[in-house]
Amino acid sequence: MKLFEHVPARLLASQEAEESWLIEGLWSQRAVGIVGGEPKCCKSFLALDMAVSVATGRACLRRFGVREKGPVLLYAAEDPLHVVRARLEGIALAAGADFESLDVHVITAPKIRLDLREHTQRLFATVEELRPKLLVLDPFVRLHTIDENVAAEVAPLLESLRALERRFHLAVVLVHHSRKGAASARGGQALRGSSELHAWGDSNLYLRRKGEQLLLRAEHRAAASLDGDLFLELRDQEGSLALHVADEPSTSSPTPSPEERVLDVLKGVPGAMSMRLIRERCRMRTATVVDVLEQLIEEHRVCRQPDGYTLLEHV
Repeated sequence: MKLFEHVPARLLASQEAEESWLIEGLWSQRAVGIVGGEPKCCKSFLALDMAVSVATGRACLRRFGVREKGPVLLYAAEDPLHVVRARLEGIALAAGADFESLDVHVITAPKIRLDLREHTQRLFATVEELRPKLLVLDPFVRLHTIDENVAAEVAPLLESLRALERRFHLAVVLVHHSRKGAASARGGQALRGSSELHAWGDSNLYLRRKGEQLLLRAEHRAAASLDGDLFLELRDQEGSLALHVADEPSTSSPTPSPEERVLDVLKGVPGAMSMRLIRERCRMRTATVVDVLEQLIEEHRVCRQPDGYTLLEHV
C-alpha cells in the first residue's frame, strides 16, 4: 500500500516571523480566510483595498505595509463591472498608485459555481496561468447552490480553495455575510452558515458597525492579532472613495444595537419579562423584538419561560 509522504520535524521548512505576512497585521502570507460582516459594513471596499495594495505594494488602508506585491485575481459577483472599475480607480487614487498599470485582473464571467466541477477546473486553470499573489472572491453566497448551513456541503468548497492555496502558493480572500441581527456576537460566531467557514480561515477580518462607527477586528491562526478593534471610515477625497483608518473614534455616544437594548432591559429585572413589556421599554417594533429574541435564544443568551423571557444568567 502506498504511504503518505512524511518527513522528520527537524526537516520542515522554517520561516522567520518577519516573512510571515502578506499584508502586515491584516493577512498572513498564503492565508485563506474570510472578510465578514453585516450588509453595508464596507466588506467589498476592504477586499478591494487589499487587492490594490497587493497589486501595487502600497499600504493597505494607508497603514498596513505589503511585504511582496504581485498580480491579483478578483471576482466580484454582485457589482456591475463599471462599479468595480470605479471603486478600484478611487482606491488606487487614494493609495497614490497608477490605475492604468494596476495589476488586478477581474474575472468577467457571469457566474462561478464552486460546486460545479467544470467551474472549479476553470478557476484552477485561470490561477495557473496568471499565478496571482492574491485571489479575491466576493461574496461566498454567489459562488454555489449548496446549503450553507450543512457542513458536509460547505467543506468540499472550502477545501477546493485550500487546494488552490497549496498548489499555487497564493492567498485567498472570501467575502461572506454575517447572520441577520448578529452584530453583538463575536466575529466568527456571527458568520452565516456552517461553523466550517470560521474554522477554515488562517486570517479572518470582521467588520461591524456600532452606531455610526465602523470597526475592524483581525484574527489569525498562527500570528498575533491586532490589539482590539480598529476604527475605519469611508472617505471621499477629490473623487477617491476609499477606507481609511480613523485617527480617533467618534466622541458621540453610539446608538445601542437592538440586541444591546433588549439585553439591557432584561438585565434590569430579576425575573421573566413579557414580549409586550420588552417592546414597550425598548421602543421597538414587535417584528424587530421577535427577531432579536429568536437570535438571542439561538446564541444561548436568553431563554423563554412560560411567563416571558429572561437572561440565562438569571435562570
